[in-house]
Amino acid sequence: MRGNRLVRQNLVLFGGGLVAGVGGFVYHAIAGRVLGPQVYGEVASLVALYAVGTSVNLILILVIARYAADLLAAGRLGAIRHVVTRTTRVISAPALVFVVLFGVLAIPGAAFLNLHSPVPLMVVGVAIAAFWYTAIPRGVLQGTQHFPALSANLSLELVVRTGMLGLLLAAGLAVTGSMLAILAGVAFAYGLGLYSMRQVFSAPADPVRVRAMASFALTAAAGTLGILLLYNVDVVLAKHYLSPHGAGIYGGINKIETILYFLTLSVSQVLFPRVVEAVAKRTHPGRLLLMSGGIMSLLGLGTIAVFGIVPGLVVGVLFGPAFRDAQAYILAVGVIGLGLSLNNLVVQFFMAVHDRVFVPILGAACLLEAALIVTRHTGVADVVGDVLLVIFLLLAALVVRCLRLLPRLRPEMLAEALES
Repeated sequence: MRGNRLVRQNLVLFGGGLVAGVGGFVYHAIAGRVLGPQVYGEVASLVALYAVGTSVNLILILVIARYAADLLAAGRLGAIRHVVTRTTRVISAPALVFVVLFGVLAIPGAAFLNLHSPVPLMVVGVAIAAFWYTAIPRGVLQGTQHFPALSANLSLELVVRTGMLGLLLAAGLAVTGSMLAILAGVAFAYGLGLYSMRQVFSAPADPVRVRAMASFALTAAAGTLGILLLYNVDVVLAKHYLSPHGAGIYGGINKIETILYFLTLSVSQVLFPRVVEAVAKRTHPGRLLLMSGGIMSLLGLGTIAVFGIVPGLVVGVLFGPAFRDAQAYILAVGVIGLGLSLNNLVVQFFMAVHDRVFVPILGAACLLEAALIVTRHTGVADVVGDVLLVIFLLLAALVVRCLRLLPRLRPEMLAEALES
């Protein structure tokens, strides 16, 4: 195992992901303890909205990582520099329009989410647009397999966010301060990312057709947005339909659920460029998926065991005694977290091999989850049951598609020239 390149890369990125995950949940733990369930419900819903809004960031990361991996395999470092500068210019206008639009919709949005003020929503809009820019260095670092630098970037963003949260809450800024802390972490991550890819900026210019990235961007958008909706729409709908206390409890257990998702996210992040590399070198990538699934399952089952043995300790450490009603759902949300992680892994594989059949399957799962919550929302247990059902129906459907695809998968079927 020590000599296996996939395992080594997973360990490096897992370390950064672990620090980021701990930082993220310390952020929520501090907010929950200081603000209490009712006010924390506002923070949880805003963070869920932020996560959905940052789907553009994750799409850009996948697109840039895919083309950076292809260009690196071709020895065209200068072309990666061209992709970086061109992408920066392209997203500037949409980012500005998004911030203005978010500001206009802040007042009705605050009314829908039952917020005390629209100001935190305005800050979220700025943070989302700023976060798009971090996709550029992160995509390059992932595509070129510079996992130590990527690991540092992911982890230090959450360290800065959590540190700023403590200062801003101490200053009495409450929900607005919680969102400003997110913005501070984003700004730091972007600056660090630019420094980490300084080697790219020193390469001679080598223009490449950036427009060719648009085709894959549609596939990446569908996969990324679908996974984000699966673990964030339920929080937004819970905030709308449940009582303030129930929404706060559900927001807390959703964050505990995503412990497992983010703990194993490094496996998917390593898998994606490795599959692209396997395609470029005309080797079959299916074995990478199988081994990555095994690594993810081992990590996930260990976490679920902890959730099942000491649910009270998990809730107490993260959120304190005010969230004791969440204990009954800890094991269930741990299982949901593993199912979500496996779904994401298979979706990442489909995107890397450019198979689009998963798109309607994933879309149907998102619609089913929303429909079930809208029709069944008498309490937290109903929402947990709805999400659990959808996650594993989706996993079964994706596995069936994968089993049908793998025997027919050949490198020559997958190769896609950059100029096409």
